[in-house]
Amino acid sequence: MNQSVVKALKIIDLFNETTSELSLKEISVRTGLPKPTAYRMLQSLESMGYVMRTEAYDQRYQLGLKFLELGHLVSHQLDLRQIAKPLMKRLAEEINEAVHLVVVHGNHATYIEKVDSNRALRLYTKVGKSSPLYIGSGPKLLLAFMSKDEQLTRLNELNNHHKKSLIEELASIRLQGYAQSEGEQDVDTTGLSYPLYDHKREVVAALTVSGLSSHFEGENLEWIKLQMKQASEEISRCLGYSPSVVQR
Repeated sequence: MNQSVVKALKIIDLFNETTSELSLKEISVRTGLPKPTAYRMLQSLESMGYVMRTEAYDQRYQLGLKFLELGHLVSHQLDLRQIAKPLMKRLAEEINEAVHLVVVHGNHATYIEKVDSNRALRLYTKVGKSSPLYIGSGPKLLLAFMSKDEQLTRLNELNNHHKKSLIEELASIRLQGYAQSEGEQDVDTTGLSYPLYDHKREVVAALTVSGLSSHFEGENLEWIKLQMKQASEEISRCLGYSPSVVQR
């Protein structure tokens, strides 16, 4: 193992959301590296753009713009469908219900991926289907995690009474962390949706399960919710999401 690389990564790992800047002394203490060694490593990292000083003559350091460049590169390389599909397949096998991937497209929600159940009677939902953002668990979940201004912009076509009740429902969805719909897109069907987050901690898609309402009752409903929550968290981690760091 290359010790120089290890030392450099130790320094980089010190920076996070709660620690955006560090002095040379702090870096030396936290990594256990002698000051001269830490300084040489920082000089090398600075020359490559991985760290930078907060001011030209200030001995405080922060992550450099190279990470922003790399972050964009990784982000573009990650394909949502490619990442989600294997985990969607696994979820569909576990619960034996249809699993969908839904994203916002303009003022509508679009179904961009689907894994069918093995049931004889299946719901017909084709990839590419669009739905208003206020109908169904997936579209509503995506709408719920938008800003208030974005929500109102997309709800202009609704009358005030419907808009008011929907805004209350969206607040409830955001609070509980998932959406559930009953018979909104197809009669006698239930939809459940959980959010998928990316590396910027933004909701980029809805993981949606739908099937006959008789399959979504009692203990089975709670079991499906648990499996969906776990699957959504795993997909989000694969998209670069990590929970906010809580300072103790």
